[in-house]
Amino acid sequence: MSETSKIGRRSLLRGSLAAAAVLPLSGVIASCAGSGSDNNSSQQGGAKSTDNPFGMADKSTVDAVIFNGGYGYDYVQFAADFAQKKQAGSTFKVSPSTQIAQQLQPRFVGGNPPDLIDNSGANQIGFNTILDQLSTLDDVFEANNYEGKKIADTLYPGAKNPGTFDGKFVAMNYVLTLYGIWYSDSLFKANGWEPPKTYDGLLDLGAKAKAKGKYLFVWGKEAATYYHTMAVDGAIKEGGDEVRLALENLKENCWSMPQFQGIFKAMETMVKNGYFVPGGAGTQFTAAQAKWSNDQQAILYPSGSWIENEMKKATKAGFDMKGVPEPTLTESPKLPYESLRSAAGEPFIVPAKGKNVAGGKELLRAMLSKDAATNFAKTRLAPTIVKGLVPADGFGSTALQSQTAMLDAAGTNVFDYQVFGLYGMNTDQLVVWNSFLSGQLDAAGLTKGLQQITDKVRNDSSVKKIPVTK
Repeated sequence: MSETSKIGRRSLLRGSLAAAAVLPLSGVIASCAGSGSDNNSSQQGGAKSTDNPFGMADKSTVDAVIFNGGYGYDYVQFAADFAQKKQAGSTFKVSPSTQIAQQLQPRFVGGNPPDLIDNSGANQIGFNTILDQLSTLDDVFEANNYEGKKIADTLYPGAKNPGTFDGKFVAMNYVLTLYGIWYSDSLFKANGWEPPKTYDGLLDLGAKAKAKGKYLFVWGKEAATYYHTMAVDGAIKEGGDEVRLALENLKENCWSMPQFQGIFKAMETMVKNGYFVPGGAGTQFTAAQAKWSNDQQAILYPSGSWIENEMKKATKAGFDMKGVPEPTLTESPKLPYESLRSAAGEPFIVPAKGKNVAGGKELLRAMLSKDAATNFAKTRLAPTIVKGLVPADGFGSTALQSQTAMLDAAGTNVFDYQVFGLYGMNTDQLVVWNSFLSGQLDAAGLTKGLQQITDKVRNDSSVKKIPVTK
C-alpha cells in the first residue's frame, strides 16, 4: 500500500501539471481597457529585501477577494495570518465571494480592483477580458518562501503553464484538481454494485437504483454544468484529440460530433427514465449534493475533487467516499477509460492597478509556504502545487486515497481544456443544462443550445480567438 501511494504521488506530478504543459494557452489579447503586467508598479512603496521581496510598503493594507466555493476561503486567511506576522503592522483583509464577475468586473472598470483575486467558480471573469490588466507573477516563483527556499524549487513542474497566456505568467493555479464520478463505497458494497465504466453501464445501474427506490444522479441549479463536464470529458476520452481540439477551436457543428450525440442521447434516456432527482433547477447546489452525500437519495455525483471538502459537514457517517474516472460512451474509446481530466485549478491573480500589488504577491508567497500548503491539503483533502505534502494515508480520507489511485492508473493519459473558462461560457451553459436535466430540452435541444453559445463566441469579432494545435 505504501509503495502504491508513492507511485500515485509520482503520477500526481506527472499527470495533473504535465497535462497543462502539453496544452498551454497563448495568444490572448484582452478586450478591456487598461494596461498592465508591470512588476515595477508604482504601488510598491517599500524597500525590497529577503523578507520583503516585492517591496511591500510598511503598515499597508492588502485587499483579497476569494471565491467561496468547494474549498471555502479561510485557507487564504490562514496564509494571511502568517503574512501579517511577517509584515508587522500591515493588515490583510480576506473577503469571500460567490459572484466574482458580478462584484469585481465593475472594480476593474473603475480602476480599483482588489490586490489578490481567486478568479474561480461559475461566475469567473473570462480571462480574455482582463489579461492586459494583470500583473505578471514570475517574481513570486523566483522569491524565497517563508522557509527560506526558492518557491519554484518547491513546486510540481509545469506549475506556471495553466496560468500563462501569450507567454506571460499571470495566474497562479493553486490546487491540483481531477474530475471524476463520486460514490459511497459502503453503499455500493452493501448492494453489490460496481461503478459503471460506460454510459450503457450507467443506464443499467440507474435501473437497479430505481428498483431500490433511489436515483442515479442529482443536480443543483448552480452546478448543472457538472454534467456538461462529465459529458465533455467522456466525449474527449471516446474520440481523443479530434474532439478536444474541435471544442478548443470553436468548430462549427462541434456539438454534433457522434461522441457527444451518443452521450447526450444516453443522458436524455436517464432524464426520461426518472434517474435524476427532480427539481434540481430550483435547488441550491449544496442542498442538492446533500441528497447524495447525506440522504443517499442519489447514488452517483460528477464533480471535481473538491467535493469531499465541500460536503464534509453534510456527509453520512460511514459513507466512505471514493472516486472513479468518468465513463466513456463505448468499451473501445480512443483514450483508455482510466484517462482523467486533471490540472491545476483555483487561479489567483494580482491586478496591475490594485492599490497594493506587492501585498497581493506577498499573500501568494505566504500561501506557497509549507505550513499554509500543508494546512490546505490536510483541511481540504486536496493537494496544492507545493509538492510532497500529502502523506500515503491521504490524511485518512478515502476520497483523497482514491484520487491518488486514479492518477496512478491514468499515468500519462491526462488531459485538460480551457475553452469554456477562457471565453466565459459557463453562465450561458448553465441555462441550457438546467433545462435539459429538467426534461424541457431533449438531446437535440441541448445540442442546439450549446452550439449557439459556441457560435456566439466564434462569430464575435471583438473576441480574440486562441488557436490550439496540440
